[in-house]
Amino acid sequence: MAARASWKGQLRLSLVSCQVKLFPATSASERISFNQLHKETHNRINMKAVDPELGLVERSDLVRGYEYEPKQYIIINDADIDAVRIESNHTMNIEAFVDAGEVDVLYQDTPYYLAPDGAMAEETFVVLREALRKSGKVAIARLVLTSRERVVTIGARETGMFVTTLRNPNEVRGTAEYFDNIPVGKPDPEMLDLAQKLIEQKVTTFNPKDYEDRYEQALMAMIREKLKGHNPIIAAAPERGNVINLMDALKASLGEAKPAAKSKTKAAPAAKESPVKASLKAALDASKAAAPKAASKKKA
Repeated sequence: MAARASWKGQLRLSLVSCQVKLFPATSASERISFNQLHKETHNRINMKAVDPELGLVERSDLVRGYEYEPKQYIIINDADIDAVRIESNHTMNIEAFVDAGEVDVLYQDTPYYLAPDGAMAEETFVVLREALRKSGKVAIARLVLTSRERVVTIGARETGMFVTTLRNPNEVRGTAEYFDNIPVGKPDPEMLDLAQKLIEQKVTTFNPKDYEDRYEQALMAMIREKLKGHNPIIAAAPERGNVINLMDALKASLGEAKPAAKSKTKAAPAAKESPVKASLKAALDASKAAAPKAASKKKA
């Protein structure tokens, strides 16, 4: 099922524009998540809206409130939100172009894909995409997402474009609090040379598929064993000896180091199944065949 667009509007560069739609570039739907249950009934707990005076209330009776003083609120309704109209509500207007390397990674927030919205927009979209690609730059623009204006970068990616929202400067902490007490002094030249050689021996080409989530795999292995009625024994991470002498440790590391290879993780054979939810269903089916049927509990 195709993802739902997070935003629709116009992409504009000077007098050139086209209709576009924005899609989330990432998804957390396959992550393992847990529900809160009552320890006796194993019923799933529902979170209810509670008013201190009225008790349980319907969500349809809730309104937005802005706290301008302690326990003093001004009510904001949908009409008030709709009345706040600025250009970036419906237009992603390109304001400038910069080198991608100039955008500090600390400011980069959420990634999105940008695609043309309809056949009529495709020709203009392709022209803008290729102009971006040939320039080697990313565009700076603004758009309104989830009731706030976000500054974004836009770059060419494959046949579409790639958008990244940027954090506001007041959301990024300065380094002084954390780095001011770290000494600036130059390290020992020989140790620095050994460390650089160690880095060179481990240089490889980055492929995200080589770095699977080992904790997620271990969780899934534990869940499968629990479904089968077993109490799984999860192997502890190997202990490493204390480093007494940095020079000796660097020399030993160089002696043991080998060219970087793809990371391998130990996991149950079924851990390679995809998606996670499908493998869970298989484990559940196996547990039903292997384990006796538990007596159902009566609800209190």
